[in-house]
Amino acid sequence: MSQSITRENFNEWMIPVYAPAPFIPVRGEGSRLWDQQGREYIDFVGGIAVNALGHAHPALCRTLSEQASRFWHTGNGYTNEPVLRLAKRLIDATFADRVFFCNSGAEANEAALKLARKYAHDHFGGQKSGIVAFKNAFHGRTLFTVSAGGQPAYSQDFAPLPPDIQHAQYNDLASASALINDNTSAVIVEPIQGEGGVVPASKAFLQGLRELCDKHNAVLIFDEVQTGVGRTGELYAYMHYGVTPDVLSTAKALGGGFPVAAILAREKFASVLMVGTHGTTWGGNPLASAVAGAVLDIVNTRETLDGVKQRHQWFAEQLQAINARLNLFSEIRGLGLLIGCELKSDYAGKAKQISQLAAAEGVMVLIAGASVIRFAPALNITQDEVSRGLARFATACETFLAGCAS
Repeated sequence: MSQSITRENFNEWMIPVYAPAPFIPVRGEGSRLWDQQGREYIDFVGGIAVNALGHAHPALCRTLSEQASRFWHTGNGYTNEPVLRLAKRLIDATFADRVFFCNSGAEANEAALKLARKYAHDHFGGQKSGIVAFKNAFHGRTLFTVSAGGQPAYSQDFAPLPPDIQHAQYNDLASASALINDNTSAVIVEPIQGEGGVVPASKAFLQGLRELCDKHNAVLIFDEVQTGVGRTGELYAYMHYGVTPDVLSTAKALGGGFPVAAILAREKFASVLMVGTHGTTWGGNPLASAVAGAVLDIVNTRETLDGVKQRHQWFAEQLQAINARLNLFSEIRGLGLLIGCELKSDYAGKAKQISQLAAAEGVMVLIAGASVIRFAPALNITQDEVSRGLARFATACETFLAGCAS
C-alpha cells in the first residue's frame, strides 16, 4: 500500500531550504497543472524557465521512453551516440567549437569559471586569477558560483569565500572598466539578469565588456542558463545583441524538464581542459542527451522562435492593460517569454504575497527578488492559456490592492 502524502510531510521530513506552495502538483499537460485535489492551475512558472515545451510533451515523452528502453548510463569512461549528436547540433547552431555536458546551471558556471582560470594560468601565469561579476547576479549555489553571484544574502553565511572575485554595477560599463585589468581571468555576465529582477543588458554594455575582455585577455562568459534555448525568441540571447562570448553556460530549458547542462566554448579556450582536469559522473548521459536533442528539434526552428516573440506581445499587451487599470507596476520589461513586472515603490517587497494570491486564483507565477513578478512560461503556451491565466492574475492583483487599502 502506498503511503498518503501531504504538504505537511515536507515540514517533517525535508531540510527546510525551500518554502514550497501549500498545494502539491501531481499531473501536468502543456501549460496546465493539477494538484492532489484535482484543482487546475495555469503554469506561468515553467519550472523556473525549465519546461520549454510544457508538461508531458508527447515528443519528449516518446524520446525518453525509447532511450530508457535501450540504456541509461555508462559513466564518462565511454561516450554515446545521443551526446555526440547533441554536441554537433549545438556547435552548428552557435559560435562554439566544443561542448562539455554536465547536470545543472551551477555546474556549468563552475566549469566555465574553472576553464577561464586555467586558461589564464596556463597562458599568463598564476597572478591572472581575478573574476569580475555583477551585483544582483545569480550563477548558482556552489561555493564558487554563489560567490560570483552578486547577492550577499546567498553567500555571506558560507565564508570564507573563494578570493579574487569583484562585483561591478550591472549595465554600468564604467563600473566594470574600473575593475577589469590585466590580472582579470574572466568576466561573467547574464545577458538578462533573471533572479536579479529580469533586467536586460544594454547592447552598449555587452559590447563594451567584449572590448575590455579582448584588451585584457580575459575570458568573456555569458551565463545563459535562464535566457537560453529559445527563451528570448532566439536560440540564445547573445544572438539579439551581436556580441559573441568566449564561453556560454546553458541549462534549464535545454532538457525541457530533464536535468542537463553544458558549456559551449571556442576552441582556443576549450583546449585547456584536458583529460583529468574536470569531469562529472552523469553529465552527457544518454537519457538527458536524447531528450535535449528532441527539445532542440522543436525549439530551434523559426516557427517556435517567432512564436515566442508573438507570445511576448500577448503578455505585454495584457499586462499593460492590467497595469493601466490597477496602477500596480512601475515597469514591465524583458525579452521573449522572460518578463518581469516591477512593483511600484508603494508595494515594494510584496511580490511573494501577490504570487501566493495568484496561486489561490489558479495561476502560478514567479518572483525575481522581493519586488518583481516574473513570468517564464512554456514557449508553446497557447493564447487561450495566456488570456485565462492573466485574467486570474488580474483578480489576484485586485485582491492584493483591496487588502492594501483596508
